Amino acid sequence: MRSAFGADFAIPDGYLNTPSVGIPPASVADAVAAAVEAWRTGAAAPADFDPLVARARQGFADLIGVPCDRIAIGAAVAQMLAMVAAGLPDGARVLTAAGEFTSTTFPFAARGARITEVPVAELPGAVRGHDLVSVSIAQSADGTLVDLDALRAECEAAGVPVVLDATQAAGWMPLDLDWADWVVAAGYKWLLSPRGCAWLAVHPRVAARTVPVAANWFAGVDPWQTVYGMPLRLAEGPRRFDVSPVWFAQAGAAVALPYLASLDLTAVHAHTVKLADTVLTRLGLPARGSAIVALDADPAALARARITASARAGRARVGFHLYNTVDDVERLLDVVR
Repeated sequence: MRSAFGADFAIPDGYLNTPSVGIPPASVADAVAAAVEAWRTGAAAPADFDPLVARARQGFADLIGVPCDRIAIGAAVAQMLAMVAAGLPDGARVLTAAGEFTSTTFPFAARGARITEVPVAELPGAVRGHDLVSVSIAQSADGTLVDLDALRAECEAAGVPVVLDATQAAGWMPLDLDWADWVVAAGYKWLLSPRGCAWLAVHPRVAARTVPVAANWFAGVDPWQTVYGMPLRLAEGPRRFDVSPVWFAQAGAAVALPYLASLDLTAVHAHTVKLADTVLTRLGLPARGSAIVALDADPAALARARITASARAGRARVGFHLYNTVDDVERLLDVVR
């Protein structure tokens, strides 16, 4: 058991796979176990989960720096972005990063949009002439960061709306994204929640362009009174885009997200980036300021050394979160060198 940032984590030595699956604090795992036990023993009621959904919704809002009344809940990034894609005009031109994670692009491609891919560093300069920008703040494959200030300036100057996928950034980066049109993230990586929860922040200026393609009872104006019959009566504001919650995932998120939001994320950022940059500089490579690192290393060799990582885009990908230590860095370097 490791203790870090006021929480306990049952994380094994050499676990560097947060970009794939985050390890929950004990309190999060306990909350999920309690929810499962209540279900197993017939003590759970559907309405019991409503306060948990609300707490997780507020936690996500706090983590990305937007008002809570902009946040819709769902289960997966692509599911949430399908509502953005549905509002695009036919033949829309969407700009993204080369090698972008496909949940951030496939919903738009499936809608028939014309997708333009450029290197992350060139993305702000390529905004003009497009109808939408959809990009991850931190790239899944190697942790490359988009220049948010430059992207905001170019999008505002050109009047081009932007989708930001914060899945690989929220939880270790301090974020202030109230300017973005849409912000989406899944919970099971850096947000230390069970798989099956995701959130979409919708700026008021684009609410009318977002289509509730999965309209359902939970998105009703009063969910427990609008479960039967017509007419359609969705909630006002982004809650109209809610998708019926995955209860046990929300039970974990209701603890994990407020915990993360309570931390000094500047300190979390400094901790994670220092570990990642130490790996790079000790290997003679330039520091990159990201908690995610991709290395030319054999994933099988890492696995034999009991280092848990992922193979992504032909390289070994590792990530450092608040529970990682210098010992994890040394274990990795011993193998890579």
